[in-house]
Amino acid sequence: MTDHAKPEVPAFDWPEFPAGLVWLVGAGPGDPGLLSLLGLHALRQADVVIHDALVNPQILEWRKQGAQAEYAGKRGGRPSADQRDISARLVELAKAGKRVLRLKGGDPFVFGRGGEEVQTLLDADVPVRVTPGVSAGIGGLAYAGIPVTHRLTNQVVTFLTGHDLKNDTTPSIDWQAIARGSPVLVMYMALRHIDRIAARLIEAGRAKEEPVAVVTNATLPNMKVLETTLATCAADVVETGLTAPAIICVGKVVSLRAMTDWLGSSEG
Repeated sequence: MTDHAKPEVPAFDWPEFPAGLVWLVGAGPGDPGLLSLLGLHALRQADVVIHDALVNPQILEWRKQGAQAEYAGKRGGRPSADQRDISARLVELAKAGKRVLRLKGGDPFVFGRGGEEVQTLLDADVPVRVTPGVSAGIGGLAYAGIPVTHRLTNQVVTFLTGHDLKNDTTPSIDWQAIARGSPVLVMYMALRHIDRIAARLIEAGRAKEEPVAVVTNATLPNMKVLETTLATCAADVVETGLTAPAIICVGKVVSLRAMTDWLGSSEG
């Protein structure tokens, strides 16, 4: 992409990006247009961009000429960069006087380990700035035509991760309490354990016929949406061959998609 084809940052009193600072930016769930103007400003100033696996490559093309791009992706079940190594690399580059952009998919502080990285950086006396991004649990579902809240269905929504540090199904989660207390559940990184999660929710009292949506590659042209139920979701995921990255929504808001699927997104 030629430089003149890159989006321009409009005139504004933008914050400075001094040498030695690490700027954490949420790139959103995939669609490049969901990157914020602050994120674009940082991208056009950075000397080095340390990016996650789910950052759209088109966004990386918007970095300034000569800026270095380093991959630091983490994907469940695949060889991935160690989080300690990633944090140490951020410190190393900042101490070398680089303007370091840590570009993360979704939002840095929503199941994105951004908090851990900020802790490490501040402990090392490295200045930090954080710019939030559109989280897949909100933006990805919106592209699928699913509102996470609707006054006719729910006043509560719960966001949770489908696995813990050991890639287990988060044994620390009180499934009984969540099943009783939250009418809508939005689950990140849960596809691998969807069979066990669904079984636990049913055991905790959720209806077997409760609507479930599985959204893969959210906000991208190849997005797929599977509408299913709690009882059949695991088998349907296997039958359709859906793979990560995926966001899963459980609750009556999924049924609203028949009236709110503004994009006409594809079925899995």
